[in-house]
Amino acid sequence: MPRVLADAVWPAVPSGALVLVPVGSTEQHGPHLPLDTDTVVARAVACRAAATLGPLSPHGPALVAPAVAYGASGEHAGFPGTVSIGHEALRAVVVELTRSLSLWAGRIVFVNGHGGNTATLDGALALLRAEGHDAVWTACEAPDGDAHAGRTETSLLLHLEPERVRLDAAVTGDTRPLSVLLPELIARGVRAVSASGVLGDPAGATAGEGRRTMAAMVSTTVRRIHAWTPDARGRLTDPGTRTPPPTSAKGARR
Repeated sequence: MPRVLADAVWPAVPSGALVLVPVGSTEQHGPHLPLDTDTVVARAVACRAAATLGPLSPHGPALVAPAVAYGASGEHAGFPGTVSIGHEALRAVVVELTRSLSLWAGRIVFVNGHGGNTATLDGALALLRAEGHDAVWTACEAPDGDAHAGRTETSLLLHLEPERVRLDAAVTGDTRPLSVLLPELIARGVRAVSASGVLGDPAGATAGEGRRTMAAMVSTTVRRIHAWTPDARGRLTDPGTRTPPPTSAKGARR
């Protein structure tokens, strides 16, 4: 099991540790998934990556910090339950967390589960690295996944916390490609294109698919941490590849 920072006593916290900080959101995920879906996914990726890296990680023993459970989710503001702190507040949280952690940690990785946090993390980590902090971030990426609360996230939650998934309430949302939806999402938010809040189709979601997706996310995270090749924005990249530009409309609004 990974070492969880919140469970530790201070004499047991190793100096120079590698600290993974999950970053998620509290926002609507359709009528069938919990508001903390992004945080659940980010925490699971961070914990499993830390367990894989273990105490013999080349970057220091791995610790998982408490998750940042609020993000930049203004595009979901049309749905009750959504709580967004916006880009400026999230940036301040990331910056101050890093400055504090750097007093005893060796390296810091923010593990992001919400696409709307992307621009904020890019800006914050670029600043922090310019200050000399060995801090980076990486995304919980699902290749070919749908945009929001569709089959991908439903499968992940069926794997991680099935008792919290309300499959009987699941509905098909707007299934058009994100590239088509993007202009309206940026201008008017999610509710303008999907009354249910779903962008995609949860039909066919399974725990097995979620398990495979989670394994792929963890493998990518571990590989990137081992390589430790951040780009100019502080994003961990796969060696020999370029980080693609952001494709998610999440977080286009405050």
